[in-house]
Amino acid sequence: MKLDNFFVELKRRNVIRMAGLYLVGAWLLIQVASTVLPTFDVPTWAIRGLIIIVALGFIPTLIFSWVFEMTPEGLKRDQEVPPEQSIAPQTARRMDRMIIAVLVLALAYFALDKFVLGPRRAGAPNESSSSAINSQSIAVLPFVNMSSDKEQEYFSDGLSEELLNQLAQIPQLRVIARTSSFSFKGKEVDVATIAKALNVANVLEGSVRKSANTLRVTAQLIRASDSSHLWSQTYDRDRTDIFKVQDEIAADVVAALKVKLLPTQELPKAPRTNNPEAYQQYLQGRYYLNRFSIADFEKARVFLERAAELDPKFPLAWAALSQVWNLETGWSDKLTRAEFDAGVVRARDAADRALKLDPDLPEALTARFAIQFYFDFDWKGGAETIRRAQALAPSDPLVLISAAQVAAIFGDYARGVDLARRAVALDPVNAQVRVYLGNALLQARKSAESRTEYERVAELNPSTPWAYAGGGMVDLFEGKNAEALAAAEHETTEFARLVVSAVALWNLGRKEESDAALATLIKDDADVGAFQIAEVYSGRGDKDNAFLWLDRARRQQDPGLAYYANDPLLDPLRSDPRWMAFHRSMGLAEDQLK
Repeated sequence: MKLDNFFVELKRRNVIRMAGLYLVGAWLLIQVASTVLPTFDVPTWAIRGLIIIVALGFIPTLIFSWVFEMTPEGLKRDQEVPPEQSIAPQTARRMDRMIIAVLVLALAYFALDKFVLGPRRAGAPNESSSSAINSQSIAVLPFVNMSSDKEQEYFSDGLSEELLNQLAQIPQLRVIARTSSFSFKGKEVDVATIAKALNVANVLEGSVRKSANTLRVTAQLIRASDSSHLWSQTYDRDRTDIFKVQDEIAADVVAALKVKLLPTQELPKAPRTNNPEAYQQYLQGRYYLNRFSIADFEKARVFLERAAELDPKFPLAWAALSQVWNLETGWSDKLTRAEFDAGVVRARDAADRALKLDPDLPEALTARFAIQFYFDFDWKGGAETIRRAQALAPSDPLVLISAAQVAAIFGDYARGVDLARRAVALDPVNAQVRVYLGNALLQARKSAESRTEYERVAELNPSTPWAYAGGGMVDLFEGKNAEALAAAEHETTEFARLVVSAVALWNLGRKEESDAALATLIKDDADVGAFQIAEVYSGRGDKDNAFLWLDRARRQQDPGLAYYANDPLLDPLRSDPRWMAFHRSMGLAEDQLK
């Protein structure tokens, strides 16, 4: 058949029209599925499977259109239909109308996605819309220290924190986490502005005045919509009764909010210490821990070690100490192997001691999860541990972030993003929580939203690990190497800066500079950062060395492997037969890698 005749036949048999109809319909189907399915927590592999099925069906559809023709008697082979009986022209007109209809639907969906759904998705993490405000939501601001002794600052902060902790255990209340509530400390910001920023309907504020052993605590509950006082109370107590005062204030706040109490009609009591100095050391340690920068981890550890020393039966101190050892070991660079191993042992010991003192303490369970997940690669055990923690503290941001990481390691990236977004909604100005959301979005291949989160992290705390390098990772994923390099230059955590820089420089053809960055990474972090070195080799296209360093990371208990399953820099390795072998060595079945 001559080429001209071939194209005439394609047109006569409506093959070209079928191709157009199929492509437009397939695009519309995939776009709608990508929007709708994640709403029902359908894993991302299902969407990928749909795309593959649609792609595989294209050629068979064209072949079918070439071979068969629709007739009044049904489908017949084209060669069996006499020309005078063919209704191909009528079929062509019907197909033209179908193509127009599908194009109109596609255009309507495009407009809906761009002007309605897109802005809603972009705003979802912040949940700043006033219509989304829950009337039973509250932020507990740090009580103002009215005493002349500024050393009592942590005492007034402690009162606020204990109130927050007690209120957070009431399922009917949505309570903003400490990091976000305390971010307004010392700032002259009105209640309405604070409530809008934190997306709450009510704000609890107060003051503490101490004179000798006498305390005067004033607390007031304010409705943000009209700045009216729903309730206020002043308590004059002896300092030794401070915990009793906390319980009274929390109970009064609940009554003022008209929230139905727990079946016991009693507020749960937070695990405490009877040692005031231990409590103050704990609060100071928590202050530095919540700042979430490598420079502050050591400061936090010093205070928390002192708190545990003063009261060895204080479970919150041990749980926080385990957390800080985990962060120091997992996020710091230039550690020796001995320092890394010692950090893991101390983190494990502190978590065990916290759980022995209080087996149902959510903070202690979260600390144990970190050991199981980041160092033991006990994915199933970690999942069970954080499931228990989530049942006890469903509104704890760090518990939600941990649950998000469990979802991601098992390939459910949509659920991982949802859980991370819930954590951010409860702690919107916590840079640490937003780093995890940014990473969850990147693993789910939502690069634009991930970039937005990392930009917010850099605004909140530029010294947070990956504050800028995280955005650089997004740039690498999108092929924007010059932008990635520029972002990495602002990163304060050296190993994160070197990872992004080494890959970006290689892709820009500046191979000697890339080699130098990789050499520095190997020199400083070979014993504790093998995963990052594997990322660089993979990003540079060196699969052999990438797999060598991945295996070394496994043997060295590198915590970075908690993110390996869908790390964008490891994408070049996924088609290699060695990938599945490595995946099995990590204790996951092949069908768990979506």
